Amino acid sequence: MDMSAYLADPNEKPLDRIVDDGGFTSIFRTIGCIGDSLSSGEFESTDPEGKTKGYHDYFEYSWGQYIARAAGVKVYNFSRGGMTAQEYWDSFAEKNSFWDEDKLCQAYIIALGVNDLYGRKMELGSVGDIDRDDYNNNKPTFCGYYAKIIQRLKSMQPQARFFLMTMPRSQRPDGDEAGRLHAKLLHELAEFFDYTYVIDLNKYAPVYDEEFKRRFYLGGHMNPMGYILTAKMTMSYIDYIIRHQPEDFAQVGFIGKGVHNYTAKG
Repeated sequence: MDMSAYLADPNEKPLDRIVDDGGFTSIFRTIGCIGDSLSSGEFESTDPEGKTKGYHDYFEYSWGQYIARAAGVKVYNFSRGGMTAQEYWDSFAEKNSFWDEDKLCQAYIIALGVNDLYGRKMELGSVGDIDRDDYNNNKPTFCGYYAKIIQRLKSMQPQARFFLMTMPRSQRPDGDEAGRLHAKLLHELAEFFDYTYVIDLNKYAPVYDEEFKRRFYLGGHMNPMGYILTAKMTMSYIDYIIRHQPEDFAQVGFIGKGVHNYTAKG
């Protein structure tokens, strides 16, 4: 048996090896996707004249549900078009019962930031905005609200694993500075919290240029092929993280079970 596909290659980059079956992402039996339109399988329609646009969240087309079908995992869409970290915290999660114990997951993928930073121009903030002991005291910045989501879920499911997704590079006139700073912040959050990792599409995904969008976009949002591609990148990145840090994931089966192996790491 050739074990190379299941072991870490020190020279490998996160998206060098694309998996179609989830790879080691399948160790999680439940995953929650917290995000906006791009996490919701949103498609953009127009009227016959192309003037009036419509936006439609079709969750069965979301990258989360493509992961669910490929990896055999239960995936929850804790998302909606236009979502921000502040709205998720202030009302959306509570209104939709996303904090309920029966919806707690072994892993969470958080993909927020586009509407916060590009749409609402919210202050990015820093890890200095986080009160480690009481998240209610976090400052009202993007970082403060984003961290609140993680902190509340950790208080309910302490051993859950968190994967923070950066925004892919585009061809914005400003050089996509907000995307770069967003990625830097997520890496700092991954250092701040335990069992937290970065899916750094800003660094390793293809540039979402005009040629990319011709193939994988429908208007300002992805087409079905784009959501499948995102699912493949996400599964492959998580598989990469697990293969390179296996000790962190050896006890995933105990998450939410109330037991632990205290003689082992993780």
